[in-house]
Amino acid sequence: MASKYAEAGVDTAAGDLAVELMKAAVSRTHGPQVLGGVGGFAGLFDVSFLKSFERPLLATSTDGVGTKVAIAQAIDKHDSIGIDLVGMVVDDIVVVGATPLFMTDYIACGKVVPTRIADIVAGIARGCAETGTALVGGETAEHPGLLGPDDYDVAGAAVGAVEADRLLGADLVADGDVVIALGSSGLHSNGYSLVRHVLAGRKMTYAEHSNELGGLVGEVLLEPTRLYTKPLLKLLADESLASSVHALSHVTGGGIAANLARVLPVGCWVEIDRSAWSPQPVFRVLAEWGGMALTETEGTWNLGIGMIAVVSADAADAVITRLVTSGVPAWLVGGVTVGARDLTGFEQGAKGVNGGAVRLVGAYPA
Repeated sequence: MASKYAEAGVDTAAGDLAVELMKAAVSRTHGPQVLGGVGGFAGLFDVSFLKSFERPLLATSTDGVGTKVAIAQAIDKHDSIGIDLVGMVVDDIVVVGATPLFMTDYIACGKVVPTRIADIVAGIARGCAETGTALVGGETAEHPGLLGPDDYDVAGAAVGAVEADRLLGADLVADGDVVIALGSSGLHSNGYSLVRHVLAGRKMTYAEHSNELGGLVGEVLLEPTRLYTKPLLKLLADESLASSVHALSHVTGGGIAANLARVLPVGCWVEIDRSAWSPQPVFRVLAEWGGMALTETEGTWNLGIGMIAVVSADAADAVITRLVTSGVPAWLVGGVTVGARDLTGFEQGAKGVNGGAVRLVGAYPA
């Protein structure tokens, strides 16, 4: 006989099966620091190594992937959305110079479909493995009546550690520093409400093929977020270069200028040269479909820059070479100037941070 809970729409047996299906993928992210395996009330992580730190600082971040999940649901493809989640959470940890230690996830859904949940978590596990982060726990919550049977949302949180004297940030940024762009893989996980609005205006479905985009619309739009953690940690572990890296900025919601301004000190300004790179076709096509100039989308999409490094000028070439060797496109886009000037048209800080001033200048290559 079905339980009253099952009659109410919650299938605990399906939840248990989902856990069984994801166990192998999750376990592959575990090293000797993870205790207790999968399924406990709390994840356990041995931090004895922090005893060797002079002054250990813990860094934490939490985020989701926004309305990108709607596209995954529309084409029933769920194996990469977890990589996006790791990108949004773990790559925020490395911005301060911290090494990510562990992550937990949360999936809310209208109905637990075990294979779907397992696909989502497998993607999270792949992202965690790529960034060296242990996936130590999570929760799948079934919310019938609140979410439709095929609806879900994902979120996660991570913790990292950094030695206090290796912390990156605005206080290290100096006059004459240069700004290096790290290429994105595409839209990453921001601005999808605008993407969906553009496609709705054209009455396009995600299952359609687009010659302009070069494939099925939904699959192109689900291109996973590029993960920067390991290449950046490798760069910061190089004692010949580490002290030359002063600040990092993860280009997420708000675009290039606003996110860079958050990690600059008050009193400095940067002009980002648009002519230094060419945004990928996905940005150009979507902007054209929406009747927008690329410049009108700069506060919404990353336009080809997923992370930014502010470094001393004498180390710029070496930093770029190291990043490119690690598989991350990187190039010079501007410089830091300290001093008074008219800041009309500049972004000045964001998300509660009273930071420096940034604006984009010039024109994108045709």
